[in-house]
Amino acid sequence: MVRIINVEVAIATLDGGGVVALPTDTVYGLAAEIGHPTAVETIFTLKDRPRTRALPVLVDSVGQIGYLGAVWNEKAQKLADAYWPGALTIVVAVPHELATLLGSEIDTAGFRIPDDDVVRRMIAVIGPLAVSSANVHGASACHSAYEVRDMFESKSDLVGVVDGGERSGDVSTVVDVTGESWTILREGATPTSAIATLLA
Repeated sequence: MVRIINVEVAIATLDGGGVVALPTDTVYGLAAEIGHPTAVETIFTLKDRPRTRALPVLVDSVGQIGYLGAVWNEKAQKLADAYWPGALTIVVAVPHELATLLGSEIDTAGFRIPDDDVVRRMIAVIGPLAVSSANVHGASACHSAYEVRDMFESKSDLVGVVDGGERSGDVSTVVDVTGESWTILREGATPTSAIATLLA
C-alpha cells in the first residue's frame, strides 16, 4: 500500500533512488531524481507509459538546465522570464544521453520551474526531477494524495506520496523552441495566444 510520507522522507527516498508522488502547482506527479536511471525507468513502469513518451524535468532554476547541457536559446529565456515559475514546459535540445534517459526519441527534453515552494525547495536540495502526472497512462491525473494512493495501491515500486492537499490546476502547456520557429506540443494552462504574442 502507498504510504503518506513527509517531505523529509520524500527527499531521502528520491536521493536514494526511489520514486515518490508529490504535489506540484498543477496536479500530483510521480518523481525520480534524474541521477538514478533505474528510478526514472520505474516511472514508465508505474504508469504503463510508452517508453517513447518522454518525461519532463522539474528544476528550480535555469542554471540547473544549463548544468545538464541543454541548449537554452533566446526564445526559451523569453518564455521562462514571462511564465516561470508556472505551468509552462519548455522543450529544448539536450545531450543524447539525457534524452535517452527521459525516453525521448530525439535529442530534446522539456523543462519547467513549478510554482510551488515546497517542490522547488526539494529540487534545490536533491537536483532536477523527472516528473510525470500521477496516473496510469490514459487515466485522469490525480488531484489529491488519496487519489494517488487509490490508483497505485497495488504498485509496490511507489514508496509513498506527500500530501499537499487538493491540487486542481490544469496541466502545463508544452512548447517546443528547438527550431527556428516554435510549436505547441500540448495545450494547457498557459494560453497559446499569449505565447504567440510573446514570441512574435
